[in-house]
Amino acid sequence: MKKVLYIFSLIGLLAFSSCADELNTEPTDKVSGSTIFADASSAETAINGVYRMLYVAGWSSNWGSENCGQTAIQLLGDLMAEDHLMKEQGQGWFYEDYRLNVHGDYSNKAGRPYSIWNFYYTIVSNVNYIIASENTMGGDPELKNSVVGQAYAMRAFAYYYLIQLYQQTYKGHEDAPGVPLYTGATVAGSEGSPRGTVQGVYTQINSDIEKAIDLLGSISNKVQTHVSHIDYYVANGIKARICLTQHDYAGAATAAAEALKKPSLKVATIAELGGNNSVKTADVLWGMEIIADQSSGFASFFSHMDADAPGMYASKARQCISTGLYKLISDTDERKTAWFRGAIPSDEEKTASSYTSYCQIKFKMADYTTRTGDYLLMRAEEMILIKAEAECHQKEYGAARTTIKTLGNARDSKFEERLAARTDANTYNSDTNAPLETLMDEILFQRRVELWGEVGRIFDMQRLGLGYNRNYEGSNHTEKVTTKNTNAASPLFILPLPQSEIDGNENITSADQNPIVQ
Repeated sequence: MKKVLYIFSLIGLLAFSSCADELNTEPTDKVSGSTIFADASSAETAINGVYRMLYVAGWSSNWGSENCGQTAIQLLGDLMAEDHLMKEQGQGWFYEDYRLNVHGDYSNKAGRPYSIWNFYYTIVSNVNYIIASENTMGGDPELKNSVVGQAYAMRAFAYYYLIQLYQQTYKGHEDAPGVPLYTGATVAGSEGSPRGTVQGVYTQINSDIEKAIDLLGSISNKVQTHVSHIDYYVANGIKARICLTQHDYAGAATAAAEALKKPSLKVATIAELGGNNSVKTADVLWGMEIIADQSSGFASFFSHMDADAPGMYASKARQCISTGLYKLISDTDERKTAWFRGAIPSDEEKTASSYTSYCQIKFKMADYTTRTGDYLLMRAEEMILIKAEAECHQKEYGAARTTIKTLGNARDSKFEERLAARTDANTYNSDTNAPLETLMDEILFQRRVELWGEVGRIFDMQRLGLGYNRNYEGSNHTEKVTTKNTNAASPLFILPLPQSEIDGNENITSADQNPIVQ
């Protein structure tokens, strides 16, 4: 009889909170969650271990250097779309995502289908132990509410990415197959769940994030004790993302506005952001502080992004902005030169690896000696963009203009003039390289530039019903994928289920597999 494979031990979870770099992925029925988490302090240690999962590598049997946690998912989501490219192939890490060429890996445990599934279901399994102890956990009541609230938020977070990566977007696909749901503590031999529906998955996500907000909002100090933790404001930020994907624009605007109420939070200047590598910047809602002895070195986000980091991967596989997006950026926009190189004549190439046309310089390691840089998972600017977009979708054009100015004026000295040229409309170009005309065009453009490399452009394309064309005049894409389907809702925009799940889950068969395109 087949049993679910993606159940992981409490021992492995607790080890993560110390210094272990490898997951213990053997299931266990030796210890119950209620025993391990009899008090809130032990559960807090466990949730810290879950957060560390977000930035460690090694979620696959091979190619572990490209599986560096949450930032890897955001990077591959960018590369699957049209605004971000790799100038060179390097050893192939992330380049196959860019080529839309990872479907064939579903049959092994080395590629994307398995590594991403493994990553998020490990998180789900571990937080489920904490949630299962909710009614029996002792200790300080406020600490308990904080830890359990964080666990609910992390479960919502994990399922939110799983459903976007393994099925088409929510709107119009509510009845399509979803992903297996697990809401209780599991042990060796637990029966696997069926795929269910997209609607069923979002119902669970919405329930979890609301429970998280209620619990985290009930404690006297709503602000996290460390920036890596999810607090009341971060939970609202996660809710804003979820609502935006579901086209619940009123909910998205309200949640984003609540997230922006975090004390001392503000839009950061480009100078303050520096290399986008410090959780201490005033705009950061949620991020992972990376200390020297926890650096993943070669297997890290900055190794793949910073072409000037000595001995790191990016120098051989440089990450660049597309000419299509670059040409839409105003010359008075500070991000144009602070975050990206322009067109550089070949005879002006210099020694620095990043000194090549359109190379990104937005993300830089904080310290080349220790190979460190913090991971920023949520910034105030994203919440402003969600709020503005949600208001525009609701035809609240005056409010949307006011909201987007709080970001635009901090980036472009002539933003007021630029914005005045946009008509009040919530329609947007299907050709993402076309000139901007409407207010919605402008808001979506600001999102593309401000969050380049941060949130995964393919997720936005999915929820907005967009496809793309890389083969335009002046394109600098090294892979134009002209033989691939890049129309809206392409099967290449989602992943196949890993074969190991089909083999190991008695409630999922090959008939439940997503389309496989090779």
